[in-house]
Amino acid sequence: MTTTITALDAAALRAHRDELASLLVDIVASGSSLGFLTGLDHAAAAAWWDSLLPAVEEGSLALWVSRPAPDGPVDGTVSWYRESKPNGRHRAELRKLMVHPVSRGRGTARALLAEAEAAATRAGVLLLVLDTETGSPAEDFYRSAGWTEAGTIPDYAADPAGRLHPTTLFYKRSPHAHG
Repeated sequence: MTTTITALDAAALRAHRDELASLLVDIVASGSSLGFLTGLDHAAAAAWWDSLLPAVEEGSLALWVSRPAPDGPVDGTVSWYRESKPNGRHRAELRKLMVHPVSRGRGTARALLAEAEAAATRAGVLLLVLDTETGSPAEDFYRSAGWTEAGTIPDYAADPAGRLHPTTLFYKRSPHAHG
């Protein structure tokens, strides 16, 4: 299956907000730990996507969606937030890599991650960082994609059911980074 990856600007984010909200609701309902608790409704998910608009408009948040076909439904997304502090403008935080449960195992997450990494390199980002729930399948996924584990923080975040879990921090340096 061919995955189509598309960057979203603010206008496209507004246009696809309801579809993205439905995606987020489905993914949280499936038990994925993305910062939301079980019971996330469409209105709250849509409001969260709306909250990203200022960062997308100013260019500090880059956002992509995946589709199983060019005219298919959105089945995944990833973003990165570029640090704005003067001493950190060389880095970005990868955020919310998510794939709908029915689309998992088809290479969608890998395609989204590759696009986000390539775009970061093109934008001059020298270091990407992320966190993911310790013990989740995502840990092995990021390791297999060349990310380096930096450490673990206990009781970092609650899963959708509200139970605290540790998080594992990862980083990946740009091929253009020195040192």
